[in-house]
Amino acid sequence: MPINKSDKIWFNGEFVPWDEAKIHVMSHALHYGSSVFEGIRAYNTVSGPAVWLLDGHLKRLFDSAKIYRMEIPYSFDEVKAAILETIRVNKHEACYIRPIVFRGYGEIGVDPRGCPVDVVIATIEWGRYLGPEAIEQGVDVCISSWRRMAPNTLPALAKSGANYANSQLIKLEALEDGYAEGIALDVAGYVSEGSGENLFIVRDDTLVTPPLGFSVLGGLTRGAVITLAKDLGIPAQEQAIPRELLYIADEVFFTGTAAEITPIRSIDKVTIGPGRRGPITERLQVEFFGLTEGEIPDRHGWLTPV
Repeated sequence: MPINKSDKIWFNGEFVPWDEAKIHVMSHALHYGSSVFEGIRAYNTVSGPAVWLLDGHLKRLFDSAKIYRMEIPYSFDEVKAAILETIRVNKHEACYIRPIVFRGYGEIGVDPRGCPVDVVIATIEWGRYLGPEAIEQGVDVCISSWRRMAPNTLPALAKSGANYANSQLIKLEALEDGYAEGIALDVAGYVSEGSGENLFIVRDDTLVTPPLGFSVLGGLTRGAVITLAKDLGIPAQEQAIPRELLYIADEVFFTGTAAEITPIRSIDKVTIGPGRRGPITERLQVEFFGLTEGEIPDRHGWLTPV
């Protein structure tokens, strides 16, 4: 999916033209994957542009950096203000926001301590991640032959660039085989998540998602969906999901900042439920998009006005 350029990028405290936001080819992150990042959306609500779950995303960014012993040279409030200002400078009504913290140019060895920690914030216009029709019709996915990493190898709770080497293999395999996305199992063979999305199933009117201990990223949209389910009186729980339970689920859907709430209509060519969006998925979508568009009052304080 091509990138839609914006005018400016926030780079270590200064706005620079898009095409001038460059790093050295010997930067540590380029060689060793030493970066942490976030994907955040700003929606064009009825009251104007607002960022969805901004504080939660920034908390995870700082947590990810802490896990990798990267000290971000700006405070939480400074990064938050910089994100809002970047949206204003680029005059976005709605956008996708990519803050990234990475080890820059300094030393060549694996030891990153001699490299500076750089911070960049980019914003772009970006539509539905898995296609506009996917929100209603759903997508066809497969179980990937690539598993998520064991919990004592790479930290799944950190949203790090290194983890997405695994995600790329999952995504590439799925696309090459004619699917929109892949679902990864964890090291024990239980369902984990998609290449860049959390996963939920509906079985007997109950919403189920894998616990964080199953090599799952703690998704902000995942958390919001669990809260919305409780608001709507839909039972929701975390539990281990064996692979075969996916095939006999009444509904399955992805969640994520990019994917939002995207139904899954088939897995490994096995039709899920009616083969399109199910009723509980639709109820959650109506509530989710009503909140993000400002049509439903923001009762949880999830929107930050730009």
